[in-house]
Amino acid sequence: MRDAFIRELTKAAERDPRIILITGDLGFGVLTDFAKQFPKQFLNAGVAEQNMTAIACGLALEGHKVFTYSIANFTTLRCLEQLRNDVCYHQADVTAVAVGGGFSYGQLGMSHFATEDIAILRALPEMKVFTPTGIWEAEEATKAIVADGGPAYLRLDKGKAASDAAQGEMFQTGKARMLRNGRDVCFIASGAILSEAIAAADVLAQEGISSRVLSLHTVKPLDTRAVADAARECGGIVTVEEHTVLGGVGGAVAEACLEAGALPGFFLRIGLPDVFPSIVGDQDYLRKEFSLDGASIATRTRECLGRISS
Repeated sequence: MRDAFIRELTKAAERDPRIILITGDLGFGVLTDFAKQFPKQFLNAGVAEQNMTAIACGLALEGHKVFTYSIANFTTLRCLEQLRNDVCYHQADVTAVAVGGGFSYGQLGMSHFATEDIAILRALPEMKVFTPTGIWEAEEATKAIVADGGPAYLRLDKGKAASDAAQGEMFQTGKARMLRNGRDVCFIASGAILSEAIAAADVLAQEGISSRVLSLHTVKPLDTRAVADAARECGGIVTVEEHTVLGGVGGAVAEACLEAGALPGFFLRIGLPDVFPSIVGDQDYLRKEFSLDGASIATRTRECLGRISS
């Protein structure tokens, strides 16, 4: 997804000299061609992400479209005051691009996990939150951000789900994609962990359980209609995110259901519990350790289905 983003940004920068990419001393190799092609549209702010964000805001207020780039927790949590007071308050055209969402940098420990960012960023006024699940969505989200402007957060991770577009399909900000239709349960996932939700749906399908699968590539604005429809039309809802269950996708979906008066038969949030992970390992290993893999998701979903049928 990282490579898909830079490909689309490069195309946009060729057309629009206002586009500037600022890195926090990261992305060497990935950003090299962009820096060589557009030396006046590229800046390395060094390991000073708060300054990076403040510079980005200043450039945006002078008419530029600015993208900041670093590991997820550094472009968000370290710069939260600058994102809130500088970017969002002034509605500046700045996009914080985060590589390494969730457990992508799992071998480096909790300081490099991005497992609270969605909850925090979606609380900021004016901030759009994009969480693409695969390469096509990452490309299309980048195009939409360039076109729409304004404060945005683009959360990328090292995984990807097989969620290519159907023929003629159009990407819409704030519009969930139904990848499968079903009525027994609806999986709603954001980010590449969608692949685990699909794996769970495959396991349950072998048992005759019909699953709807929604790709939630935009958490804010949220597709409240798709969420309410799922609550009314499916036996229950399971949200899946590589993020804490507190305030993230599960919270956003629950809020939408209650406000629409659409109460699902059961509601299950699958994500990281209220802990700081004390173990390290690659993304797949950590998903299994915290029961975020397809088999574990299927087991917990099956338990919920069993409770409502008994």
